[in-house]
Amino acid sequence: MKPTLTFLVGLAMTCSMLASVTLAQTSEPAPPEKKLPMPGEVFRVEGRAAFVIPPDKKSDGVTPWVWYAPTLPGLPGTEERWMFERFTKAGIAIAGIDVGESYGSPDGRKLFTAFHRELTEKRGFSKKPVLLGRSRGGLMTLAWAVENADKVGGFAGIYPVCNLVSYPGVAQASGAYRLKPEELKEKLSEHNPVDRLNDLAKAKVPLFAIHGDIDKVVPLEANSGEVRKRYESLGGEMQLVIPAGQGHNMWAGFFQCQELVDFVIANAK
Repeated sequence: MKPTLTFLVGLAMTCSMLASVTLAQTSEPAPPEKKLPMPGEVFRVEGRAAFVIPPDKKSDGVTPWVWYAPTLPGLPGTEERWMFERFTKAGIAIAGIDVGESYGSPDGRKLFTAFHRELTEKRGFSKKPVLLGRSRGGLMTLAWAVENADKVGGFAGIYPVCNLVSYPGVAQASGAYRLKPEELKEKLSEHNPVDRLNDLAKAKVPLFAIHGDIDKVVPLEANSGEVRKRYESLGGEMQLVIPAGQGHNMWAGFFQCQELVDFVIANAK
């Protein structure tokens, strides 16, 4: 007996529905691939790769954490392992989100806010992390910190970019800000972290940086040095370690700095 047309149509519809259900069940995006210097969780926030390296011991209350940037492919790297191990042993988690080459732009800052909300409201993390910026990660973290002083336990930097004019320069950064170079230049006071330190100083947020004295990529004087000068004039406190004869390089002393570790542990609550 041959199947009727009605039967065939019904069978096709059933198969289509089953295929739709199967597709819906498997359409959730897979966790992003990311290699971390220590065991941790990789997940997505607003479609962006994010990570958490948990502390060795769980806190009875909220989890203190240090917020690392830049989280890019390959970062954080093995260079950070020494200090990360000391953070986790002290009960401090490490976390970060990949916001791309955002140069501290409003788009990058919005993603940082979403990440802070994810960790504090859904994962039981402290509302006041210590932000740790390496090189251009300083621009990402500090640009967010100056707008969110009430959510910052402290800021630490390893030769951090603090000044858009110094690096990457207004012309290169303008695209991330969705502005023409001349437009960004006119609005620098609205975006450049070194020009926006007032709220951090009022909130008495402590700052720390280690920055070499012959850095040609991110010059000390225009970045960490200028921040310290302006911050102290506002009544804020900043510790600045200046290794002699060091530039923008992979010298182990930048990544195995006990003063930086002590600062983070003291201020991550």
